[in-house]
Amino acid sequence: MDPKVTEGGLNVTLTIRLLMHGKEVGSIIGKKGETVKKMREESGARINISEGNCPERIVTITGPTDAIFKAFAMIAFKFEEDINNSMTNSPATSKPPVTLRLVVPASQCGSLIGKGGSKIKEIRESTGAQVQVAGDMLPNSTERAVTISGMPDAIIQCVKQICVVMLESPPKGATIPYRPKPASAPVIFAGGQVRADPLSASAANLSLLLQHQPLPVSAFRFLIFTCMLYPNGHSVGMDANPQASTHELTIPNDLIGCIIGRQGTKINEIRQMSGAQIKIANATEGSTERQITITGSPANISLAQYLINAR
Repeated sequence: MDPKVTEGGLNVTLTIRLLMHGKEVGSIIGKKGETVKKMREESGARINISEGNCPERIVTITGPTDAIFKAFAMIAFKFEEDINNSMTNSPATSKPPVTLRLVVPASQCGSLIGKGGSKIKEIRESTGAQVQVAGDMLPNSTERAVTISGMPDAIIQCVKQICVVMLESPPKGATIPYRPKPASAPVIFAGGQVRADPLSASAANLSLLLQHQPLPVSAFRFLIFTCMLYPNGHSVGMDANPQASTHELTIPNDLIGCIIGRQGTKINEIRQMSGAQIKIANATEGSTERQITITGSPANISLAQYLINAR
C-alpha cells in the first residue's frame, strides 16, 4: 500500500458511501445535528445523509483522503462508544465488534477480492478487520455491500486499504447507485407472507435508467406505458399477485455479447431494472442463435424484453 495514502498525504478527492440503519444514522446525526456538524468541521469532509423515510440510509463522505479517513475514524469511535454504553446495563460479557457497511460498485469488487481471494485475505491479515463482500448486488443497482467489522483502529486501516484498491481500479462503465426504498414498499400479510410490487424496480428506476443510459424517445414512451399499464405490478383485471410466467426468445450469436456485456454487467443491469429472471442458454454447436428465457410477472417480462431488444 502507498505510504502516502496511509498517512493521509495523497492529494486525491474520494467519495465513499456507507449503508446504515436508522439507529446508526441517529447516532451520527446526534441531538439537533450537533454530532455530524462536529464530524464535518473536525474532519474537513463533506458528510451527506440521504432522506429519512427509509429503514436504511446512505451516508456519503466526500473529500481528500486524509479528511475521509478522519471522518471514518470519528464514525467508528462513535459506534464503539454506543456499544460501550449499551453494555453498561447488559448481562452480555463479550463485546460485539464495530461494523460498517460500504457500498462499492460491483465492477470494483473483483479487484478488492483479488485472484482466488488473495487481496481480501491480505487486507484481513494486515489490518485485523473482518471484511466480507456480498455475493449479490444491492436491489435495483450495480453496487455491492462490503461489510467491515473489528476494532475502530482495524476498521480505519481496512478502509485505507480499500480506498487504495478503489483508486487503482476505477469502476468500469456506468454505475447504477443503490437507493434504499421507503419502509412501505413491502407488505406483510397474515402468515408472514411478504409481497412487494413486482414492477417497483422498473418504476422506481425509470428516471435513474434515463440518467445512466441515453434512450430514444420510443424507450421513454415504452417505460411510461408499461408503468401505466401495470400501475400496481399487474395488469387490469389480473389477480393482485400474478403467477410468474415464462417467455422465450432467440438472439443471433453475434449480438449476444452486446446483451451480456463485459463480465455480465449489461444482463445484470437488465435483470435489476426489470425485476425478471433471465437465463441465457449455452451455445449449441451448429446453431447461429442462443435462447433466452425470461421469467416473472407480465410487467417484468415486457420491460426485460424491451431492454434486451434495445441493445
